[in-house]
Parts: sequence; C-alpha cells; structure tokens
Amino acid sequence: MAEDYGFDVLSVFSDFLYQPAIAPLLILAQHSKTIRLGPACLNPFTLHPTEIAGQISMLDQVSNGRAYLGLARGTWLEQAGMTPDRPVRALREAAAIIDLLLRHDASGYRGQIFSLAPGASLQYETRRPRIPFLIGTWSPQIAALAGEIADEVKIGGTANPAMVGRMRTMIEVGTARARRPPKSVGIVVGAVTVVDEDAGRAREAAESAARMYIDVVADLDRSASVSDTSTQLDNFAFAGSPEMIAERANLLFDAGAMRVEFGAPHGLDQEQGIHLLGERVLPRLRR
Repeated sequence: MAEDYGFDVLSVFSDFLYQPAIAPLLILAQHSKTIRLGPACLNPFTLHPTEIAGQISMLDQVSNGRAYLGLARGTWLEQAGMTPDRPVRALREAAAIIDLLLRHDASGYRGQIFSLAPGASLQYETRRPRIPFLIGTWSPQIAALAGEIADEVKIGGTANPAMVGRMRTMIEVGTARARRPPKSVGIVVGAVTVVDEDAGRAREAAESAARMYIDVVADLDRSASVSDTSTQLDNFAFAGSPEMIAERANLLFDAGAMRVEFGAPHGLDQEQGIHLLGERVLPRLRR
C-alpha cells in the first residue's frame, strides 16, 4: 500500500522489547520493489555492531539495494539494567566497524568500547559496500557526530518545526569539524500519527498513543509548550484530519526537514489511516 501510494521510505521501529525490526523488514523486502526500507533505530548496546552489520547486509541483499541503517543510543535500556556508557564514542566505533565489515576490509579495529580482530570479515558477499546511514538523536553531541559521519539525522517523537532549525545548528558543528558541506546531512522528523475524518477522535487516540514518547522527549524540547495540552500534542504527534496532518508536515518541510515519517498507528483503523495518508495527505505536501 505504501509503495503504491508513492511513499519514499518505510521504516520499522526498533523500540526496546518490541518485535525485532529485521523480521518484518525482510518480509517487506519480498513484497515491494522500489520503496526504501530500514530500522529506526538499532543500538549497539543490545545488538553488537557485528550483528548490526550482518542484519543490514541481509536486508540489503533481499531488497536488492534498498536498505538504510538507523542507529541510536537506545531508549528504556535502564529496564534491562543498562546505563549506556559513552554513547557518542560507542556510536562512532559501531559505525566504523559496520563500515569495515560491509566493505570486507579485514584490517581490524581497536576501539575503546568495540573492537574487531584483524582478519575478521563477513563470510558472504554484501550487496553494497556502503549503506545509507541515519542516526536518531536529540543530543547535541550525537547530532554533531552525525554531522561528521551520517547521511541523515532523525528526531524521533517530534512534529515541532522549531526543532528542525535547532537540530541543523547542532549537526553543523560536526559537518564543520569534518569539512563537509553544511547541508550534506538531511533532517528527518517522525512521530505518532493518527489521521481520520473525525479530527476530534483522531486527536484523542493520538494523545494516548504518543504518551510513552512524550514522557521521554518532552523535556528535551524546551520550545514546546507543556501547559497547553492541544499545542503539546501538535508538537509531538501528527493528529487530526488529513488537511491538519498535511499542514503540519508542510510546516516541517518549510523549516528544512528533508523527510517526514508518519508513525503508527496511522489511524483509528490502520488500513484506513494509510489510505487517508496516501490519498489525502501526500498530494498536499510541498516536497
């Protein structure tokens, strides 16, 4: 459905204790031809970089080169007794090891957190030596790292146009450090989406669905209102009629977002929600 409507990318979330993203992605790869596919996002604390490289390489093979890789520090890991140490360093080293493995470079890597012995290499052919790479973050330090090494940065759980400009400033610390063009890293925003002809019911459902994410990110966005419930919902979810969803997405594009991800549950009924997004929202977007 998403491919038929002309959506560009289909992401599978990889939230803690939810189904592993690779399983539905491999199924999706076999039932699509053109849409880009990837996890948003894997993290090196619950999945070692060597395993991440293997999973994303397999997805790239099955999809005939349509995979992208999302990496992040990870959320809710404390529930498993993990307090990720030095996440910037961990993500940098994970990305370096994944890059070596995809290129079949067996020179090895010795990091402070992750290492790969000389001679270690994937024991099968990879579809591409480099797969487009996204980092998900709200952190200035990780955003700067993305400016050095990533293709995209995703701000998960936001629909606030003001965050796009703030993120661009954080990314450009890294692009300057790496001497990359300032706009060489695209900004992706994504949030819970509920679209329906009955805007009121859609907003009620979105408020419930987005609560777990708002509890994590609301304190990170100081420009978002926390006193006005209606305004808060608009900053952290896409909620309402098709016209309301399109208007919010266009504000994000106007602010400099390269891509907008409409997250589950999509509608009061998921299939109807995807129909409304494809038929009534996409044609209204200024892309």
